Amino acid sequence: MIIKVASESDYADLRHIYLESRRKSFHWANKEEMALEDFDKHTVDEHILLAEEDSRILGFASVYLPEDFIHHLFVHPDFAGKGVGGQLLKASIEKMNKPIKLKCVSENHKAMKFYENNGWKKVVEEGKSEERYWVMVYE
Repeated sequence: MIIKVASESDYADLRHIYLESRRKSFHWANKEEMALEDFDKHTVDEHILLAEEDSRILGFASVYLPEDFIHHLFVHPDFAGKGVGGQLLKASIEKMNKPIKLKCVSENHKAMKFYENNGWKKVVEEGKSEERYWVMVYE
């Protein structure tokens, strides 16, 4: 598996990964409101890294470098649990200065456990009742 910077030619695959991953794991969200174009809207001005193996994109991370913030980390459902997320997380951390922050939806227990197992700490829970999230920090 290699981690590299995404190029415009990768975006079609990244859009599908973003949509499929959210539809499969975001049980609290309205799947009908999710669209391929969300990837473009949600990653404006972000540095995007992707994981690739045998010319197939397995997942991606998008980070906002000016604020040392991981905005998205998504793995294609077919490759979940195979170390892709960990490699993307490690590569993202290497691009930024500590402390690094991210927000994780409170309902996303699987992601929360993943981050905590990788050294992240919950700082504060914020947001409205149906849209709660944890601010997490990696130092």
